[in-house]
Amino acid sequence: MKSFLSFINIDFLVKKDSIQNWKMIVYLSLLALITIYSGHSTDRKVIKVGALKKEINILNNEFVSTRISLMNIKMESKVTKRLSEKGLVPSKYPPIKIIVKK
Repeated sequence: MKSFLSFINIDFLVKKDSIQNWKMIVYLSLLALITIYSGHSTDRKVIKVGALKKEINILNNEFVSTRISLMNIKMESKVTKRLSEKGLVPSKYPPIKIIVKK
């Protein structure tokens, strides 16, 4: 019972040989602060990774939609239709391949 009352009165921190107890309390406090900082740092990184993943998905979707629209623009039928509006028509004769021998 006496040791319990001694603990409640915090006698272990005010006696002459209490310097060891203070060192341990400071050490454990520093460890607790480092652990808390590490946890917050990890949380910030996880949030940043999530935001970057969302941005990657958005950019990937934009890339796919741009590629599809480019494929539609490059189609031969679309090109001939746009050029026929300007007065150009496809040739009736296929191109001739010229081979140069040295």
